[in-house]
Amino acid sequence: MSYVSRFAEVGLHDRPHVGGKGGSLGELLRASLPVPPGFIVRTAAFELFLASVEAGWPVRERIASLDAEDLSALREHCAEVRRRLEEAPLPREVEEQIERAHGQLCASQRIAVAVRSSATTEDAADASFAGLQDTYLWVTDLDETLRRIRACWASLYSVESVSYRRKRNLPEHRVAMAVVVQCMVDARTAGVMFTRSPTTGDRSVVTIEGAWGLGSAVVGGEVTPDRWVLGKITGEIAVREISDKAIRHAPAAGGGVKAEPVAEASRRAPCLSDEELQTLRALARQIERHYGCPQDIEWAVDRVSGEVLLLQSRPETVWSAKEAAPVARAAQNPLAHVMSIFGGRK
Repeated sequence: MSYVSRFAEVGLHDRPHVGGKGGSLGELLRASLPVPPGFIVRTAAFELFLASVEAGWPVRERIASLDAEDLSALREHCAEVRRRLEEAPLPREVEEQIERAHGQLCASQRIAVAVRSSATTEDAADASFAGLQDTYLWVTDLDETLRRIRACWASLYSVESVSYRRKRNLPEHRVAMAVVVQCMVDARTAGVMFTRSPTTGDRSVVTIEGAWGLGSAVVGGEVTPDRWVLGKITGEIAVREISDKAIRHAPAAGGGVKAEPVAEASRRAPCLSDEELQTLRALARQIERHYGCPQDIEWAVDRVSGEVLLLQSRPETVWSAKEAAPVARAAQNPLAHVMSIFGGRK
């Protein structure tokens, strides 16, 4: 049984076994896009691990019986499940395959990795778990990687994640989690970009947001990022909003991430050059063409090499959902939509 796969071995069709994040990273790599190397601990490993825990304590049965509105019971049961999963030993065959993959990835060097959840229900077009499970950055050794993998699995039973599933009556037996282990990018700059406007839904533009350091500061809302809006085809920069970026996330000594102040000279300086913006725009177009739908993309610029790297791409859901129920037909003259409201008034 294979419990671990390299990115190059999987694609979107493997989502039931590697989750949304894992499948997407494999898909990006297959499309010859720049992705930091890594591997995926497959859902089969989670199932084997959970079965070993459930031999003495029925995890899924207890979670399935919870009332989504009973917050007290949710907190109590979720805390107990998480504790049991974080303390349980890994099945030996799973641990051996992870050790082998980690050794090949790091190749005897002290390379930090990100350990990221990849649930089978994450990043779907109709229901997204994105952000409900845990991510651990700058994990520096094998033992900590193994511990963080168990913690990722346990985060599938956070109060937020369980409440989400119970409110939507999602069957527990179908919920599983893979875990992505990926080489960290020592980012000079990082952020997100959208292949349509997140505010208006305009598909003719690419919106890019970024800040100094690791992207966790942007994703976590701890810094107001710089923002640009570019014509998707022309590359014309229609919007430049440069913010005061007082902090950045950087690697902490001994592992993990710390917030540190940004030098005064850099706080109000743009974190991306125009050339880098055009590189990101070109990548955004390539990714959207490959997937055939608007995308929400995480990226980083390596501090040493200056290379732009892709950390994740998922379907954009907000405006895509709105388009499923159009409120008005297109009109050649935009004023027609306004004038029709007042039709008949004199």
